[in-house]
Amino acid sequence: MSVPLYQAKAEMFRTLGHPVRIRVLELLQSGPRPVRDLLAEIDVEPSNLSQQLAVLRRTGVVVSFRDAGLVMYALSTPDVADLLAAGRRILSAVLTDRDGLLAELRAHSPSE
Repeated sequence: MSVPLYQAKAEMFRTLGHPVRIRVLELLQSGPRPVRDLLAEIDVEPSNLSQQLAVLRRTGVVVSFRDAGLVMYALSTPDVADLLAAGRRILSAVLTDRDGLLAELRAHSPSE
């Protein structure tokens, strides 16, 4: 029996719900990278990065392959980069709305 689409979506978003995983995906937007390059960019222990990469691989968000003896990682589809861009746009809109509300609150005196 297959899972409902909303449940599959929730699982995908849970997969994205870790800062190291998001950073890995951001770095892979520019193309495939070896683990050593990812480690140089992300301040985590190698074992932690390995665990996070395994989660991303298991859910199909990234793929891995060997190239000249190096284990390389890449986004499984350009849609992952699109999703990250949408997340940035949503976050920007939310923060802009909050900034607007904060400015409005500050503009009114406490006596109102």
